[in-house]
Amino acid sequence: MPTRYDVKGKVVLITGAARGIGAQAARVLAGRGARLALVGLEPDLLRELCDDLGEGHVWCQADVTSQEQLDAAVRRTVDELGGVDVVVANAGIASYGTVRQIDPEAFARTVDINLTGVFRTVHSALPHVVDRRGYVLVVASMASFTPLGGLAAYNASKAGAEALGLALRQEVAHLGVDVGICHPAWIDTDMVRGAMQDLGAFRSTRETLPWPANSTTSVEECARRIADGVARRRSRIYVPRSVLAANVGRPLTSSPLVLRLMRSKLAALMPQLEQDVESLGRSFAAHVPNASAVSTAAEGSATSAASATSAGSTDAAIDAANPAR
Repeated sequence: MPTRYDVKGKVVLITGAARGIGAQAARVLAGRGARLALVGLEPDLLRELCDDLGEGHVWCQADVTSQEQLDAAVRRTVDELGGVDVVVANAGIASYGTVRQIDPEAFARTVDINLTGVFRTVHSALPHVVDRRGYVLVVASMASFTPLGGLAAYNASKAGAEALGLALRQEVAHLGVDVGICHPAWIDTDMVRGAMQDLGAFRSTRETLPWPANSTTSVEECARRIADGVARRRSRIYVPRSVLAANVGRPLTSSPLVLRLMRSKLAALMPQLEQDVESLGRSFAAHVPNASAVSTAAEGSATSAASATSAGSTDAAIDAANPAR
């Protein structure tokens, strides 16, 4: 693995690039000379960001649940920018609700975007990354190894994304491709702020979590850490660095001992979370155009609030007329 990987002139494809972590990472990487392919579902924001970045970049409207749209986005990137050196599989959503409460369709959709969407993204871009002996970054989460009640779909999908990245690393090492996994904790994005505002139990949960899980990192710092990780082809990127402690301590956090210590708090917290989700009645990512909220249809079940980040709708198609910038 090289000590330094100069991103100047390299083509970096980022999914979930319209806002949040994806958009800010694109800004930082472009500032270091990379050429960006911005993939997401909000054309106005993608176009605006692409214009802000200046010449030599391209944007594509595509949904990570559609292999056809991702393939089209990758083809356009290769046609306009000449190839793909780095792929950052960043798009994701978070759906809230306990296992007994959540609509199965909301659970499946979360996994389809956060896990299968990562596979689709990497599968489409990988031949081009192999050609350039490049780098793949899977954006997972601290939730990959710190599961929380009420977030089972998100936890499972992010744990799966980590496992996918680890397996992929073994598969492509002999081809000169490095694979990194990024584990952000709570990042100051629209999604996290919306959840804090809309769900009282979410706020209570965060307040009772041990360090570093109770801290918040700016999206600017997160993007800088990602760009630094790409520049060094890191195998792991922790945001903040203290998340490393959560990874090392994962056997303890999921142990029977910790469950016993938390049992009384959980007995009060889980019913409140279920009530919050039931009362919400909408997606708590209402700021995202075309964000999908899936509600349970069964009598007595509650609304499952699916929170879309910068990637999450099945309605959008590739913008074939999109020019390179």
